[in-house]
Amino acid sequence: MTRVDKRNAVMLLSLVALAAVVGSTVLAVYAVDETGTNKETKVGIRPWGLGHMRGWRPLGPIEVSADYKAKVISIAQSDPDVQGLLADGYNVTRVMPIIKSVVDANGAVTTKATSAIVELQKGKTSHASVQVSLDEAKVKQIVIQTRTVITK
Repeated sequence: MTRVDKRNAVMLLSLVALAAVVGSTVLAVYAVDETGTNKETKVGIRPWGLGHMRGWRPLGPIEVSADYKAKVISIAQSDPDVQGLLADGYNVTRVMPIIKSVVDANGAVTTKATSAIVELQKGKTSHASVQVSLDEAKVKQIVIQTRTVITK
């Protein structure tokens, strides 16, 4: 290879690498959720919970009180579909708050856990995520995932 060919090859490789970085960043920033709506996230900053929120978490882990967990689980258990899952052998494994922060006109920030995700699990193959609204005291969405493992 001549000097010019090597230089062109390096430039082309650099351009391809740059395109890959830009493309993956665009995909990460403008990801589309299961409802088909855009969810903007800032690269390098972890969104709250499962990514259903609009704020960013500047602090470490959040401790959830037993009273909060009990309230969320109680609302979830009042839903007929959740009752069916529990009767089918699902167990509550975790309660994760979805925290909403609002900045008013004066710059004051109010933070509140307005909803939560209750994770249910049945054995090692079935998992359900129950979205609970505390403001409305009802279940908003249930997502059930079942994994089939074939061992040979």
